Amino acid sequence: MPPPHPRPAAGPGRAEEAAAALRAGTPGALDQALGVARALGEELPLPGAGRTGQLWRRLAELARLDLSLARVVEPHLDALAILHQAGLEELAGPPAAWGVWAAEAPGHELVARHGAGGWELTGTKAWCSLAAHLDRAVVTASTGGGRRRAFAVDLAHPGVVPGSTEDWRPAGLRDVPTGAVRCTAVPAVPVGEDGWYLERPGFAWGGIGVAACWYGGAAGVADVLWGDAVRRRAPDVRPLDQVGHAALGVVDTLLHSARTALRSAAEQVDAGRAGGERGAVLALRTRRVVARTAEAVTAEVSAATGPGPLTGAPEHVRRVSALQVYVRQEHAQRDAAALGRALLEGAAGDRPW
Repeated sequence: MPPPHPRPAAGPGRAEEAAAALRAGTPGALDQALGVARALGEELPLPGAGRTGQLWRRLAELARLDLSLARVVEPHLDALAILHQAGLEELAGPPAAWGVWAAEAPGHELVARHGAGGWELTGTKAWCSLAAHLDRAVVTASTGGGRRRAFAVDLAHPGVVPGSTEDWRPAGLRDVPTGAVRCTAVPAVPVGEDGWYLERPGFAWGGIGVAACWYGGAAGVADVLWGDAVRRRAPDVRPLDQVGHAALGVVDTLLHSARTALRSAAEQVDAGRAGGERGAVLALRTRRVVARTAEAVTAEVSAATGPGPLTGAPEHVRRVSALQVYVRQEHAQRDAAALGRALLEGAAGDRPW
């Protein structure tokens, strides 16, 4: 797989420029965002390497700028981490733009077969974001008998055919087109053994990295409330009343709880205390805290600021809509049930609090 792009330079303000281009719908905005992803892949630390907090803070900062930008960057960084965890650094080295396609959907099956020439993928993979814009992807596929394995794929191969994204019509994240991809005899490099993708400690860590993006998006939503509160301190403006002060306090408390959960999770990852079942519980718990925070902050800001921002502030509308879509990567009550089950099975009768 030769490098398809020259090594990008990450100049100051590049992320801000890409975010502004995405918000404005500027032609080539996705290419700018992918350039940011490539550059950050060269600069940011891998999770579990001692600076996980730095990685997740940067993801949160990107999401605060624009959630579509974070949605482009986060899977690229996750793919690089997956390849390193699998000992395939040589694939991660060239500055290609990567995605991770691991979702499953009824009626779509991607099958991996091993022949004389190596592994090949044939079938359809659902929920593939940016398929027409990426260079490569880490893709999960069936190897038979209910088993799944991850593979690295060069998306320039003629057997990779992105499907229509016309059905991708969300109110948020519209500029991250997502649809099915058809593969026909596409050469693939195995990334770990069967089951490794879900069993590795990095699976939990990557899930928390997504939660860092939710946190950044929630902070961006809260910025509207803070801006309104500061504006009301001017002498010629009606000051904030007790209800407004209460809203600020509630939002600050919510964001603090999510920020604290992410910081604690990063520390546990770097201390080697986030593997196996412990890592799974940590990811479920942290994602639950941050997802509930994002939803509660959105509701609190809406109640406190009224209809104005939702009807007259396009950037705020874009951010709220995108956050509502993005946070649905957390599976609500199903994930809560998974956490409760994991706590009971792993605690041997000891309370977790």
